[in-house]
Amino acid sequence: MSHHSADIVRTAQGAVRGVRRDGTTVFLNIPYAAAPTGAARFAAPRPHAPWVGVRDATAPGPTAPQAERRLGSVDMTPYFGPGWIPGEDFLTVNVWTPGTSGERLPVMVFVHGGGFVAGSTRSELYDGAAFARDGVVLVTLNYRLGVAGFLDLPGAPANRGLLDVIAALRWVRENIAAFGGDPGRVTLSGQSAGATIVGGVLAAPEAEGLFRRAIVQSGSGLGAFTPEQAARVTRAAARALGAEPHADAFAAIPDLRLVEVMSELSGIDLRTEAHSDPLIGLSPFSLVLDRQPAEAVAAGSGANVDLLLGTNTEEGNLYLAPFGNLSTSTAADVDAAAARSHPRPARLVEAYRKARPQASEGELRAAIMGDALFGVGSRRLADAHATARGDGATYRYSFAWRSTALDGELGATHAVELPFVFDVTDLPRLRGPQAMLGPDEPPPGLAARTHAAWVAFATTGDPGWDQYDTSRRATMRIGDEWDVVDDPHGDELQAWA
Repeated sequence: MSHHSADIVRTAQGAVRGVRRDGTTVFLNIPYAAAPTGAARFAAPRPHAPWVGVRDATAPGPTAPQAERRLGSVDMTPYFGPGWIPGEDFLTVNVWTPGTSGERLPVMVFVHGGGFVAGSTRSELYDGAAFARDGVVLVTLNYRLGVAGFLDLPGAPANRGLLDVIAALRWVRENIAAFGGDPGRVTLSGQSAGATIVGGVLAAPEAEGLFRRAIVQSGSGLGAFTPEQAARVTRAAARALGAEPHADAFAAIPDLRLVEVMSELSGIDLRTEAHSDPLIGLSPFSLVLDRQPAEAVAAGSGANVDLLLGTNTEEGNLYLAPFGNLSTSTAADVDAAAARSHPRPARLVEAYRKARPQASEGELRAAIMGDALFGVGSRRLADAHATARGDGATYRYSFAWRSTALDGELGATHAVELPFVFDVTDLPRLRGPQAMLGPDEPPPGLAARTHAAWVAFATTGDPGWDQYDTSRRATMRIGDEWDVVDDPHGDELQAWA
C-alpha cells in the first residue's frame, strides 16, 4: 500500500498518517489530551505529550471504560458501538476530510450520546464520509463516561467529560487547518447526552470563541443535576465502592470496578424539594451545574453562536417499546410518568389527554417521558437563545419519520434521525424488524435532504427554513414531507411551565 504525502498531516503533537478512501482521507484515534489514568481520571484533561515519527492513524483505538448497554429487543449496537475496548489513550478524535491544508472548509465536531455512561467514536452511525464528500471536515471524539466523566467528587473538577469536549475543541482550533478545516467555522454538534453536553459547552465561559455554531439533537437545556442531586449519587457510589467520597480515594480504584458499580447506582431517587429528576431515573449521571444551561443562555451565554436544535416526535418510545411496555401501559403508568417528571402531575396528564384525545395510554406515557427528557428542555433552550441579544440565529426542527421496527411500535423515536443526518441509512445493521430503521425502505431522498440541511447549517449558518422566535416558534417538521409548523405540541409543553 503506497502512502501519498496527502495521507500524512503534521499536528502540534506530531505527524499522523491516515488512509484515503474515495476522495476522503480518514484519520482515526488521534489523541487530543493525555491518557486519563490513575489520579488523572479525576483531573481536568491535560495536553498529550508529543510523539516522534509518524503516528499510525489508520485503525480505530480504545474507548472510554463503560458497561455493556442493551435496550430490550431493539438492536442498538450501531448506536452504542462495541462497548469498552480497553486502552489508556482513549481521549482521541477521528477526522474525515476531503481537503488538503490549502483549503478552509467548515468543520463539524460531533459529541456522541449514550446516557453519559456509554458510546464512542467506534459506533457505526458516526461515519463522517458523507460530510467530507459534501465539503465538511467531520471530527468525532471520545470523552470520559460514568464515574470518571461525571461523578461529582470533592477534590475533582466537576463535569470532566464536558471538560474533555472543550479540550477537543481547543485541539481542533490548534490543528484543524492542517486537515483543510477552517478553525473560524466550527460547528459543535451532539445527540442525546452529547447534545446536553453541547448545551453545557454553550453555557461555559471558557469555551467562548471555540465554535461558531451549535447543533443540539434531542438534548435538553434543563438536563443538568443540581449539586444536591449529584451528591446523592456520589454518596451511593462511595458506599458501593467502600471508599471515601474524595478524588484521592477514588484514584486507586481500578476502571473495571468503577464500571461494575454502575449497576448499583440505578434507581436512586433524585427528586428534591425544589427539583425533579431531569433524567426521570434513566441515568445517575448528567452535567452538574448551579444553573441550567437554558438559564445561562437566557442570560447571554452563546448569544453569538448560531443554534440548530430539535427533537423527534416520539422520543419516549425507545424507553417503552423494546421492553414490550408501550402496548401494555395503563392509566396508572401515565400518572406515574407524570409524577416522576413534574410537581403538578394531574395538571400535566389533563393537558396531554386533552391535546391527544385519540392517544393510547402507552402513547401518552411515551409523550410525557419524551417531553420530560428532551422536549421541554429543548423548547426552553430555543426560547432562551432566540430572546438573548446577540448575532446568533435560532432554528428548530421536529423529526417525524416513523420507523416500522418492532411491528411499527418504535416510530419516530429517540436516535432514529441519526442515520439520516449522517446519510448512512444503507448500513445493513440498521435494517430489519428489530433494527433501528425497521424492515421497510425509508423514503427515497429523506437522508439526502436531512443530511444536506445539516451541511448547509455547518457551512452557512442556515439549514434552509425560517428562523425560530418566541412569537411564532417556526419549526421544520421533517418526514415524508417537509413542512414548517408553528410550535408543535405547544399546548402540552405550555403545561410544564
